[in-house]
Amino acid sequence: MDHNIKKQLILKTRHRRIRRKMAGDAERPRLSISRSLKNVEAQVIDDVAGRSLLGVSSLSKEVRERFSGTGGKCEQSRVVGRLLAEKALQSGIQQVVFDRGGHRYHGRVKALADGAREGGLKF
Repeated sequence: MDHNIKKQLILKTRHRRIRRKMAGDAERPRLSISRSLKNVEAQVIDDVAGRSLLGVSSLSKEVRERFSGTGGKCEQSRVVGRLLAEKALQSGIQQVVFDRGGHRYHGRVKALADGAREGGLKF
């Protein structure tokens, strides 16, 4: 089996195992992270209604305006987390369930979570 395919399979298996134990609802939606080699995305999802409430990507114009360009991908992820927290608080969402998407809580995933906490979200 190709190494990259095996890594993706392990990631998906880990994500399924995590998702079995957690779900977001209207009071406490799920903050889901999707990470690629260059970018990071975060969504706030209501699993009961089956819809995404809001989302922020490192490709969005708002993030590019706030991100100075120095500090690398971790700092960019922190900006995404802060912006997501601001939007969530404006929408009336104060608490979320953190779904790391099968990734280790390290690097960009941790930076995004810390940025969301700095912005005022509670996990």
